[in-house]
Amino acid sequence: MSKGKNKQGGRRLNKTQLAEQVVNLFQSRAGEVIDIKTIFRELHLNTHPAKLLCMDVLDDLLMDDYIIEQAQMRYTLATKSTVMEGTFQRKHNGKNTFLPDDGGEPILVAERNSLHAMDGDRVKIQMMARRRGHVREAQVTAVLQRADKSFVGRLSVRKDFAFLLTEDRTLSNDIFIPKNQLKGGKDGDKVIVKIIEWPEGSKNPIGKVVEVLGKSGENETEMHAILAEFGLPYTYPKAVEDAAKQIDATITAADYAEREDFRDRVTFTIDPRDAKDFDDALSFKKIKDGLYEIGVHIADVSHYVTEGSLIDKEAVKRATSVYLVDRTIPMLPERLCNFICSLRPDEEKLAYSVIFEMNDKAEVKRWHLAHTIIKSDRRFTYEEVQALLEERGEASEEDYKAPGDHAPQPGAEFEGDKAHGLRPTADFANELITLNRLAKILRQKRFAAGAVDFERPEVRFDIDEKGHPIGTYYKVAKDANKLIEEFMLIANRTVAESIGRVPKGKKAKVLPYRIHEQPDQDKLMNLSQFVSKFGRKLRTTGSKQDISKNLNRLLHEVHGQREENLVEMVALRAMMKAKYSTVNIGHYGLAFDYYTHFTSPIRRYPDLMVHRLLTRYAEGGRSANQEKYEALCEQSSEMEQTAALAERASIKYKQVEFMADKLGQEFDGIISGITEFGLYVELTDSKCEGMVPLRDLDDDYYDFDERNYALVGRRHHRRYTLGDPVRVEVARANLDKKQLDFKLVE
Repeated sequence: MSKGKNKQGGRRLNKTQLAEQVVNLFQSRAGEVIDIKTIFRELHLNTHPAKLLCMDVLDDLLMDDYIIEQAQMRYTLATKSTVMEGTFQRKHNGKNTFLPDDGGEPILVAERNSLHAMDGDRVKIQMMARRRGHVREAQVTAVLQRADKSFVGRLSVRKDFAFLLTEDRTLSNDIFIPKNQLKGGKDGDKVIVKIIEWPEGSKNPIGKVVEVLGKSGENETEMHAILAEFGLPYTYPKAVEDAAKQIDATITAADYAEREDFRDRVTFTIDPRDAKDFDDALSFKKIKDGLYEIGVHIADVSHYVTEGSLIDKEAVKRATSVYLVDRTIPMLPERLCNFICSLRPDEEKLAYSVIFEMNDKAEVKRWHLAHTIIKSDRRFTYEEVQALLEERGEASEEDYKAPGDHAPQPGAEFEGDKAHGLRPTADFANELITLNRLAKILRQKRFAAGAVDFERPEVRFDIDEKGHPIGTYYKVAKDANKLIEEFMLIANRTVAESIGRVPKGKKAKVLPYRIHEQPDQDKLMNLSQFVSKFGRKLRTTGSKQDISKNLNRLLHEVHGQREENLVEMVALRAMMKAKYSTVNIGHYGLAFDYYTHFTSPIRRYPDLMVHRLLTRYAEGGRSANQEKYEALCEQSSEMEQTAALAERASIKYKQVEFMADKLGQEFDGIISGITEFGLYVELTDSKCEGMVPLRDLDDDYYDFDERNYALVGRRHHRRYTLGDPVRVEVARANLDKKQLDFKLVE
């Protein structure tokens, strides 16, 4: 065969002949992943028509499941059986999917071929013969293990039976409930239901009520329903509470003898005004001019919660505290999180501490890790510290411009400010001011190293005694928040480096890291193309530091501009989610090579794991079992995401509740999201978000331009784009669906 042309008998290969050569290539290299360039080279395909013909052959082989595309333009011979086991994912539109155990691509399972498998069930499937031009399909042949899934909804009770009306997106039909399975549930009650059977040929599954939550619309009922919807607990098991009551909180003579004593240091906590669990404190001591001892003291939860205990097992299941609009569902029993472990003022407490010696340039000269005893002198709120910094002229310029109340501009001697709920704090002003200055330097260094600067204000609700939202306010991170943040970050980074950074050739001991991958390259390219429409530039090549610095420059340029929200939202979508893992890849967003979570063991299980492992290694212990800790990391990451979804659901519910009595009223807003279903609009004042359904845009036929985040009218060419200012009227507020509908006002 000539090197320059792929011919056979002097003629160019036709498609059948080329397909035979491609098949032979894959069979000769079974088990290998072959990229497209290798295929072209091996088969001497040097002309554009020959390469196009080869791509056509590869598409056919993919369609016939003869080969698998492992990554973009990288293929391997398909050697799988047509019978597989894996997880069933139910969809309300009937286009269910099967996820193979080996992590392969999802496979479509039509409703008629589902064997009534439920979402999360482990199933066995048989691949179906593929029809040309159609996607791969499978049919469920056996349900191997049922998922322990429950459904939350509102009861519709008839004379002899009832239905559960649920918004669960995995079910296309309501659940039929026989009268003897209602467990006392009445019409309109919110309940939890489990499916007990789904007879073949029956349209509706049959269920039973396992718990009645209460009347729909009542705050307690709705918050419990949100938690139940995401499989999160809303009560604590009595056995675990009882175990917490048995814990001896006494600090013993042995504790005093074994620990470093920091009770004489100036020590304080800084937390939100409604916080009850204080898991971190700062201590401060001036060693000499320009040199300070700064202690980051963390509640020593591992001293009280032993691995494998009843309390520990419950903490593993929960993995995190959950924060809804009006309540916290703690990871640990209340006696531990709010009393024994909480670093409350004027009480001696056990802590695990990172002690820094730091100079005026925020350079760490020395540090060490120690189990300590501390005594907090003062409990500050963020608002109190912020008022002090503003009063003394130490706050950042942007803090004075931020929404909300501010302390008077610097001038008079500071003696406390009753308007901000402050007691006189002259004894602590110098310490707070010095810590704030050091925190600002740490922050500057972090951004100089390539940390990404995403700071979006969060909206919170003012709630009345019945849990009803009566107003909204912004939660903006100011210097007081950033002061705490920077010292927690440096503590987390330092302990991660102490384990992870080892000499070349030596293996680091196992530790859960907080990792964050680089942004998705394709999404970064889309962002770059998108911002070019506003005359902005974003480099997407170069080092990690180059990319993050360019991203920060872009975010700084659009700050205060009309397109700010739009660019921030698109940029956020390019970011990967942070997670926990024993395999360290660094933290892109923070620009740290080593990072972990050490500073919040009251509310995060990974921090408790880190405390235990640090203690173990300090005592000369062997490296922990990586497989065990990786599984715990995965559980913690999953529960963190679930908790975030529940929090967002509670915010959405309160938004709809807040707007429910404002039907017909008009508000200004901006387009915050665009889908093929319509426009999402965020109101300017309250930040409540609702949708303008596409069906209500009846002046034209609109096409969804996904690349440019726009809806475009075909006849009149009217264009709706992310970030556009609009005026809307509140049209509908559906609390059951947590759905707020607007209509545009011309």
